[in-house]
Amino acid sequence: MEIVEKVVTDRGELVLRRDDAHYELISNGVFLMDTRSGASERTLVSAALSTVSPGARLLIAGLGVGFSLAAAVPCSSLAEIVVVEIEPTVVSWHDTHLAPFSGGALRDPRVRVVTADLGHWLATTDERFDAICLDVDNGPDWTVFDTNAALYADAGTALLRAHLRPGGVLAVWSAAASDDYASRLSTTIGPVSTLLTEVDHGEPDVVYLARLADA
Repeated sequence: MEIVEKVVTDRGELVLRRDDAHYELISNGVFLMDTRSGASERTLVSAALSTVSPGARLLIAGLGVGFSLAAAVPCSSLAEIVVVEIEPTVVSWHDTHLAPFSGGALRDPRVRVVTADLGHWLATTDERFDAICLDVDNGPDWTVFDTNAALYADAGTALLRAHLRPGGVLAVWSAAASDDYASRLSTTIGPVSTLLTEVDHGEPDVVYLARLADA
């Protein structure tokens, strides 16, 4: 395993390391993600975009290694894709090491990258979206960063709802199932579907898809 870059951010140490052809992101010694599959991240996007109409706006919360953005760009119905990523270093890696995994998607003219904390940005913007894909941590029941837990709580879910257009969908990635969170989505937003992606070890990755009623 080779350390490619190590930086100190406002949230601590962030490491990009390489294992043969693949990369891993490690935050304060905790594994975040890697470039080995991306199947569940693509499911996150494809499920959210399955019913959008031409002219739709998509918010991707968390750039990561770029699988979600790369899956979104081919959708011709999207007029704009806003990506909110808290770490500027992660964004910069998509000009170098991670470029093959986002497929140059950041150069698409429909893509706008906002380098900010998602909760703060949502609280300070009036933008609304036809689909929101939330993938900023490991899910509602185990977050790498304590501050992200608020996004999955009642107030955070209501905040996400406020940024959906009528009939919009919220898709949420999680490393494990959470019945309590699925219930919260159902109560706060609307009917919930659960999509599972099998992984080599451990529980399946989970995508929750909640749809807001039309106005």
